[in-house]
Amino acid sequence: MQFEIEMDELDKKLNTAFDGKVVRKDLLHRIKKGTNVPTFVLEFLLARYCASNEPAEIQAGMEAVLATLDENYVRPDEANAAQSRVATKGKHKFIDKVHVRYVEKDKRHWAALENFGSQKVAIAEKFYRDIDRLLEGGIWAEVVIAHNDIDEDKYAFYVEDLRPIQLKRFNFESYCEGRKDFTRDDWLDVILRSVGLEPMKLTPRVKLHFIARLAPLVEANFNFVELGPRGTGKSYFFSEFSPYSTLISGGQATKATLFYNNARGKIGLVGFWDTVAFDEVGGIKVKDPDTIQIMKDYMANGRFSRGAEIIANASMAFIGNIDQSIEQIVRSSEHDLFLPLPPQFDLAVMDRFACYLPGWEMPKNSSAYLTGRFGLITDYLAEAFHYQLKHNNRYEEVSSRLKLGNAVEGRDEKGIKKTVCAFLKILHPGAPASDKEFHEYAEYAIECRRRVKEQMNKRKPDDEFALIDLSYFDASGEEKVVHCPETRGISATLEPSRRRLSGGDDSSSFASVSLPKELTRSVHEESVAVENSISEIEEQHYTISYGDTGHTYESILGPYLTKATEIVIEDPYIRAPHQIANFVRFCETAVKCPTLRNIQLITSYDEKTDLALLNEKIDELKQSLLEIDVVLTVTLNEVLHDREIRLDNGWTVKIGRGLDFYQKPDSWFTIGANDYSLRRCLETKVDIFRTSR
Repeated sequence: MQFEIEMDELDKKLNTAFDGKVVRKDLLHRIKKGTNVPTFVLEFLLARYCASNEPAEIQAGMEAVLATLDENYVRPDEANAAQSRVATKGKHKFIDKVHVRYVEKDKRHWAALENFGSQKVAIAEKFYRDIDRLLEGGIWAEVVIAHNDIDEDKYAFYVEDLRPIQLKRFNFESYCEGRKDFTRDDWLDVILRSVGLEPMKLTPRVKLHFIARLAPLVEANFNFVELGPRGTGKSYFFSEFSPYSTLISGGQATKATLFYNNARGKIGLVGFWDTVAFDEVGGIKVKDPDTIQIMKDYMANGRFSRGAEIIANASMAFIGNIDQSIEQIVRSSEHDLFLPLPPQFDLAVMDRFACYLPGWEMPKNSSAYLTGRFGLITDYLAEAFHYQLKHNNRYEEVSSRLKLGNAVEGRDEKGIKKTVCAFLKILHPGAPASDKEFHEYAEYAIECRRRVKEQMNKRKPDDEFALIDLSYFDASGEEKVVHCPETRGISATLEPSRRRLSGGDDSSSFASVSLPKELTRSVHEESVAVENSISEIEEQHYTISYGDTGHTYESILGPYLTKATEIVIEDPYIRAPHQIANFVRFCETAVKCPTLRNIQLITSYDEKTDLALLNEKIDELKQSLLEIDVVLTVTLNEVLHDREIRLDNGWTVKIGRGLDFYQKPDSWFTIGANDYSLRRCLETKVDIFRTSR
């Protein structure tokens, strides 16, 4: 294996200016192919063992890194062997991602290690008190797990020691001092090599695109969107580059997770991370209109109200795929470049984007673009970005140097200036840029904001966003209008017809692309539809016959849940395991109502009831409901006989047999065993009627 390389001038300057803080990136690529450990974790080990350019030292260092991974990194399929090793040896050090959660029924915190496979590892308060992010999202760490030999304790393992895999100390002044030895273009190449790319293979424009990808990591409350083809590495910077960034991959985005969990009285992800990134943004499900409203408030000024005013610094990055031809979209009179965003992302959300990076211009992932040269240790650069996000405000500097044209409105100005701030922090951390460099960043920032405004203007049926010719004044005082390359001269985008996307003449739309019919249905339209549906549903009284199929909690209750915030369910038979499972399914139906906040269960027990089992399972359900901001309270009443479900929106549902109206399947490997819409029912009456609200 060849370890020796001939250092170029940039390598030599970097090793001199940042001695001990650089690493050969080709070494990372060699190790990375065989493991799913994040880049900053691998480079943490490489910096420890391979901070040299001597082939013999690198050879020994690589062997040490591989031995450390072999000894301390647990793969998910090796969890049982790892637990056995701790039980046999008494303790062992692992490299793993550690989460800590508070379990209400135990009245204590438990650690969970992702690959070690245990969800109940005891952990001392000093660890999660000093490291907040253990409680939100978790961190990668070197963690010593010890075996607990005390039989009376209800846990097998505990955390003896924990050290986050990140720099213990960072000196910003030293970082800025090292930067002085480089020209702007040299430093730009250093940044790109530090993230693993070879700048000599990239055009100047693509280099700026990669710098823009880093902007949410260095500028507080920066709203960023990148849409483009698959396979261009959009999520890498947010999932592996920085320990201060978290990536949400699809699924449902809730206000409890993102912003504030009222049930727990705890701030969400925006309070613990520098950047919250949404991968595959088109697949995000936002069912509660409140989530979108809070997101708008937060994206506008970094604050929101949930009983108390909350202020946070986290930037938001939205990344997703465009499967259609960009040329066809911009030439269409019907569709725009915000096509992949979920329909809940209305114009007010889009208007808060500071920067739309044209992902279609980014190269596909390829080893041809990877560097084999030296770069800053990823964790060191991430610490520099984290420090600047928290402590380095360049907004006044930008405001004093940048004069914008009359077409630039309030949110345009804020977005443009914040993008320029990010470029200055990344490329000029301790000194101002030259006029030429400054205006290069300004022009790029204006283009990225204009891309946002052009698409909003195309989507809006009036002239609210018609001022798209954004401009700035250069050093000579000349006004320069900035254009987006993909739409220059395209009248369908620059001079859109004034009608809604869902109607009108389709003659200029493209036929080769399959597009949703209700792309622009707004939250307001949805709320009108909800109001109409409430007035249309009626009381029902019917019998489910023995052997019937097609009846589920959702088909019976679903239409009546609208706008309910509290559900009270009285059912004496939530005792046996299958009855508790029925109640879980009922809760799964109930929480699909976005306004729901409380579920009250009133049930009973007898001498055969296993109260320990009942309490254990109900506590697990309580815990999972709290994670989505729903509070479950349970009252036991041994003389309860009635069965009734009361909703605080005025509806009452009575099912004669309560929730337990399904027949037991003949076998757990027959149709209907898992899909309850195919499960045969017992005979029961159903009465749904309105009471006073």
